[in-house]
Amino acid sequence: MTFKTFAIASILLIISGILPICAQNQSTSDLDSVDISLLTCSPHEEIYSLYGHSAIRYHDLRTGEDVVFNWGLFNFKAPYFVLRFVFGLTDYELGTTPMPYFCNYYRKWGSSVTEQKLNLTAEEKKAVIQALNDNLQPENRTYRYNFFYDNCSTRPRDIILRSINGKIEYQLREDFFPTYREMVHECVRNHPWAKFGNDILLGVKADQPTNYQQQEFLPHNLMYDFDHTQIYKDGEYRPLVGQRDILVPPGVQIIEDDFPISPLAAFLIFLAVSLFVLVLEWRRHKTYKYWDTLLMLLQGLAGCVLFAMLFSEHPTTSTNLQILLLNPLPLFFIPAILKRKKTLWWTILLTMVVLFYLGAIFQEYAEGMMLLALCLLIRFWSHYRNA
Repeated sequence: MTFKTFAIASILLIISGILPICAQNQSTSDLDSVDISLLTCSPHEEIYSLYGHSAIRYHDLRTGEDVVFNWGLFNFKAPYFVLRFVFGLTDYELGTTPMPYFCNYYRKWGSSVTEQKLNLTAEEKKAVIQALNDNLQPENRTYRYNFFYDNCSTRPRDIILRSINGKIEYQLREDFFPTYREMVHECVRNHPWAKFGNDILLGVKADQPTNYQQQEFLPHNLMYDFDHTQIYKDGEYRPLVGQRDILVPPGVQIIEDDFPISPLAAFLIFLAVSLFVLVLEWRRHKTYKYWDTLLMLLQGLAGCVLFAMLFSEHPTTSTNLQILLLNPLPLFFIPAILKRKKTLWWTILLTMVVLFYLGAIFQEYAEGMMLLALCLLIRFWSHYRNA
């Protein structure tokens, strides 16, 4: 998150505390003038917005009240914000934002805003309004955010669907069983280092097939499903979405270049250096302890991050087979390597690399990780040859 984003989030939090809550005691005739809509905002190029955004719009045509219920607000001043985010302990909040402000924000970034006016009965509208008001109460507005299971897309979906009086029938998408990792890859396809960072942290559970409800953590999937959803009651069908409008058309987005070297290129450079060091060692009949120390230090520090993620509340990070290669263990053997003492490290390293390669059967690894394993295998072979 950028400082600008934090500042905007703070403003939204302030606004959400002073806007009126939509009226709860409206009659059935009054509700005829009320539109309840799902808003879907397309991604823009800031890293935090690559997945899009969802919200609920409450628009009373009679009174002119027009507010957006937004579950994407957070207090960045909360203690240990980054640490809490890593461990899945981030608390997000529901707030209300004036509709013009909401649209102007996304217009500035070049993102589109699509409105799906929901085809709800008066009783269903009243149930949605009641749920929104209840959710906006101070004791209810904060929730424990989870990227895949409880976010700004799943929250409005759950409120809307729980208010429906009838059977909800989906038309399934053609690509019905993508994994979480595949969906994330699609969102960050133009940002290789963001993709690499996600893949380093995601574990085995991110490679399991998902159903349509799980796929709705992404706003554009939720929008598609709402467009293709029917409500069945008393022998009759009605579409969930009555009307779809583009409130903010797609604009011009400034796409900044990523780091010029991709993760794959970086690991290829690492492999080339490893091979170069191997040739020098073969010619001089010695091993370079400082190169070993550098590899072990990088391997161990990255491993500390993955080890910490084992205790995260993010369910898709708890079983990450990349910890077979990246773990804190090398840090304990660095003193022995620097002193050229006999050590079990090289046997342990070989075991780790072999298990890591076997783990590729069950989990998709981050780009370049197989090359890193090859670099470490080269180090084992060099020491085995010179032993």
